Amino acid sequence: MPTRIDRRTLLAAAGLVPVLAACGADANSDPATTDDEEQPMTDRLTYGDDESQWADLRRPRGASRGVVVIIHGGFWKAEYDASLGEPLAADLTAQGWTTLNVEYRRVGNGGGFPATFDDVHAAIEALAGTDVDTTTVVTLGHSAGGHLATWAAARGRFEEWPTAVPVTHVVSQAGVVDLTTAYDQDLGGGAVEALMGSAPDSPDYELADPVRHIPLDVPAWMVHAADDPVVPISQSQDYVVAARAAGAEVELVEVEGGHFGVIEVGSPAWTDIVAVLDTIA
Repeated sequence: MPTRIDRRTLLAAAGLVPVLAACGADANSDPATTDDEEQPMTDRLTYGDDESQWADLRRPRGASRGVVVIIHGGFWKAEYDASLGEPLAADLTAQGWTTLNVEYRRVGNGGGFPATFDDVHAAIEALAGTDVDTTTVVTLGHSAGGHLATWAAARGRFEEWPTAVPVTHVVSQAGVVDLTTAYDQDLGGGAVEALMGSAPDSPDYELADPVRHIPLDVPAWMVHAADDPVVPISQSQDYVVAARAAGAEVELVEVEGGHFGVIEVGSPAWTDIVAVLDTIA
């Protein structure tokens, strides 16, 4: 069981042609052992020249159940990074999933619209340059990462993001899935405006806002705690109501643990998320 990180002490979390450099195990790889079966192998995939354009690919021992793409939160801000997803990746890899823990440019280090979106797209597309089976690709994202995880399932609709590796399932963890409402509510102290560089009347929101992409073509689960003080559960509730009305396959999974319980490995909320993944493969 990976070490648990107490994220409740954190502040509020929450086309591009990819250049793929799928490396072998490097300085960031899991330590070598005398028995290759004892530890999963980690490869760092780089998809651009920026220091934030990478993703760590972990392969399980034995047959893989599919790929889970982990997208961290932090209101798209540079001070939060992919270390938030490492415990989740380790736990899911131990349960038989291939995991891709994604880093991307954020607001403050070259991110924003469209760079952040380009990066998430390119990271997922980097899987095409590996031998990984992409029949099942689940995006799992927390807070701002939940926004990007949901967005990624619809990105292939737009000419800006030609898609060879489509998302097959979405699990949003306390996701900001309605950018327009989040802008109006000033979530994250203006985080949406900082990400987009514009107000919701901009045509860029048609490309970026998951609620405008309803219905998705794939199943989605909106996992959210009613006592979330950072991203209100209404973000997920309202999305689910609208998506169901449009004929989408979507479910609200209400959990306990505030905003950060969903990324605490071993928490009741994490157990509920694992149960969702168990229904997929």
